[in-house]
Amino acid sequence: MTAVTTVGLDAVIDPALRNGTGENPVWDADRRRWTWIDIPARRIHRLDPSSGRRWAWTLPEMVGSLALRPDGGAVACCETGIFDVDLPETDAAAGETAAEAAVSRLAFIRFPKEGMRFNDGRCDRQGRLWVSSLVMDISLGDPSGAWFRFTRAGGLAETGLPGSIIPNGSAFSPDGRTFYASDSHRDVRMVWAWDYDPDSGTARDRRPFVDMRAMVGRPDGAAVDADGCYWICCLDEGCIKRFTPRGDLDRRIDVPMRKPTMCAFGGPGLRTMLVTSLSRGPADLAEDPHGGRVLMFEPGVQGLPEPRLTA
Repeated sequence: MTAVTTVGLDAVIDPALRNGTGENPVWDADRRRWTWIDIPARRIHRLDPSSGRRWAWTLPEMVGSLALRPDGGAVACCETGIFDVDLPETDAAAGETAAEAAVSRLAFIRFPKEGMRFNDGRCDRQGRLWVSSLVMDISLGDPSGAWFRFTRAGGLAETGLPGSIIPNGSAFSPDGRTFYASDSHRDVRMVWAWDYDPDSGTARDRRPFVDMRAMVGRPDGAAVDADGCYWICCLDEGCIKRFTPRGDLDRRIDVPMRKPTMCAFGGPGLRTMLVTSLSRGPADLAEDPHGGRVLMFEPGVQGLPEPRLTA
């Protein structure tokens, strides 16, 4: 039986804060900070939950995902490559303002087609960054998206995983031996699992994990908890679903937004969940008045530490 709970508007961190496409929340346990991105705004946001203070930085191009560095900075996956980003918490970046981020290129990418960028990404348990690409005009249904692996030592490398239209939902099992990823396109709506070799950083033997084609929502960003269960944000269904390691649905959390985009664990004891969402403009807001907002609540389970880019 699936346990269903509802999160209300009291979980919204600030009603005045609205993202175009909020994505990629990540918890910095050392500094007790949340960081996430707004893709079309080319912006990185940071929140101190104890004080409510916020900072923001603007990048020179759209950022699809990021990973934290050990020093508190970030590595951002953008339109033309992967960049180091410094995030100094100065007055210039505080409040409703946004500072220009200082960036330096780590890797250049020449995509096979025009109009592509990096999208979803996450580090494995060894600190290697896995990041996907997509054709930004998703109405084309173009499966040119792919998964890449990046390390400072080895640079950017192709992984050989099958092409995707909207590759999303990357996550690793607690032991690091299973890699999960999804395709959010309405004609696909699948989550897969691969056997993952932590030593070589390679994935093989793809198998279906969750088939969402009979469900209302589309799979977007994901997280794994300490029990090895996979949490997936469901676009167009206004909820987050938890699947056991066997792929069985056992929990659903309904949220105020129709399009939650990604969830992450953090806070004291890794028992807090932060959820981003999207709102593409007035048409979306007419039917989804809370679209683009950010939630923070206690889901009742413990998460896992988010690996940083260390390889």
